[in-house]
Amino acid sequence: MTYCAAIRLKEGMVFASDTRTNAGVDHISTFRKLYQYGVEGERFMVLQTAGSLATSQAVFNKLQSDINLRSELSLNTVSSLFDGAQMVGECMRNVMANAQRVANDTNSGTFTSSFLLGGQIKGQPPELYMIYPEGNCIRATRDTPFFQLGESKYGKPILDRSVRYDTNVNHAAQALMLSFDSTIHSNLSVGMPIDFVIYENDSLTLPKGRRIEEDDEYFKTISRHWSAALRNTLIELPECPNDYWE
Repeated sequence: MTYCAAIRLKEGMVFASDTRTNAGVDHISTFRKLYQYGVEGERFMVLQTAGSLATSQAVFNKLQSDINLRSELSLNTVSSLFDGAQMVGECMRNVMANAQRVANDTNSGTFTSSFLLGGQIKGQPPELYMIYPEGNCIRATRDTPFFQLGESKYGKPILDRSVRYDTNVNHAAQALMLSFDSTIHSNLSVGMPIDFVIYENDSLTLPKGRRIEEDDEYFKTISRHWSAALRNTLIELPECPNDYWE
């Protein structure tokens, strides 16, 4: 399994994906699930995935191949983020259909993946899309500024309580780090390293990004602070009235 999330904010965007894949407790591997595309000064995109690793890698490879071959239509030439999301969805449907045909497998759930596509094209606002296995997509809004894929339930309460459209980018990044920290503590199928990318709206730059390893001191520091704050807050909560449980 995996966990990835992306946040679209007033001032920027934050993307994060774990890298763990597993086929049982004795077969755990590390694979990148976050890829960056774009042209400096003209467009910036991040594509993240959860689901079938084979399907996801086939989609990534096809999209990159179209860019390398300078195809007429690619993520470097689409006229909008929505068109890019449609392209990813169509590519995914084709990959899944081909895999099912080769394997003679009628179970459509065997090869499914989902994707998040976010970024900005010059002259257009930043956008974030969630692309479903069926190929259709939805767009993040001010009311719903973030999307998650994979093992989202452990980290979602942190984002629900702390992230709004006008949240500071750095604070949103910290909330997302804590969301991953909580998920990793509760689910062995999600693990380090975590790939992080932060984008400043309208900059049209291609951020270097950061891979957060298990020994990352800042990540360990905010994890300890968060745990201590939770314990201290629990102690400081108002006492229950004497007859509350009666």
